[in-house]
Amino acid sequence: MDHAPLPFRHILLALCVVAVWGTNFVVIRVGLDHLPPLLFAGLRFVLAALPGIFLLPRPKARWGNLAAYGLLIGSGQFGLLFVAMRGHISPGLASLVIQLQVFFTIGLSVALAGERVRGFQWVALVLAASGILVIALNVDATTTPLGLALVVAAAFSWACGNMAAKASGVRDMLPYVVWASLFSAPPLLALSLALEGWEAIRAGVASADGWTWAALVWQAAGNTLFGYSIWAFLLSRHPAASITPMALLVPVFGMAASALFLGEPLPGWKLLAALLVMSGLALGLLYPRLRARRAPA
Repeated sequence: MDHAPLPFRHILLALCVVAVWGTNFVVIRVGLDHLPPLLFAGLRFVLAALPGIFLLPRPKARWGNLAAYGLLIGSGQFGLLFVAMRGHISPGLASLVIQLQVFFTIGLSVALAGERVRGFQWVALVLAASGILVIALNVDATTTPLGLALVVAAAFSWACGNMAAKASGVRDMLPYVVWASLFSAPPLLALSLALEGWEAIRAGVASADGWTWAALVWQAAGNTLFGYSIWAFLLSRHPAASITPMALLVPVFGMAASALFLGEPLPGWKLLAALLVMSGLALGLLYPRLRARRAPA
């Protein structure tokens, strides 16, 4: 697979996805105000699977591949992330740490798929990672070692899920995400019953309000069906080193959403971090386009 420049429409699609994912951390916090985390995650994937499996044909992927993606993204990424965000880590810091998936995905692609990372892409990653470091050095929200460990594990699960999607060979990713959700929901609901208990489940459902259910629907429709199907679509057509760095914008959208909806301040260091991340992305995305234009000359 070569390093041809991304089509502009694919850049816009990726930006839409990371905007949804960034603002989603505020939405997750709304849902977790009432529902236990594993139950919240399980219900999210129930809605992602139903009624879609009755409307969309089963993708031409092995059952084992569908199960791997469903388990890695469902139980792995979101099960761990939701548990961490229930009192162990703040939404802003979670949106930052989960972006370790970028580096995990590129590392797995190099090790397993033989992809090559070019020099300008390393520079772009260093610039963007510098922005992430600025955020990490200035975060003042409470967190715990358990919370950090859970989100790091969630990031690795996300990266492994990316590799499963690339290995599927599927081109139409919406049915893939819907059918894979069949393997996400049951283990999450079983773990909720075993670890959170029926009383917590009953109390959470009884106390949930309209905002809670709206957050749940958005998790399934916006974040899962739209976000992950488009992301997997892009990964199936481009090298991981060209797509996954876009996810480094998630904390930028996360900070903006927190400032807008939660009233969190935007001091200078946050703006500096956003500038570094966007500079890295601009280099990684625009340099190959400029090089391609100069090549005929």
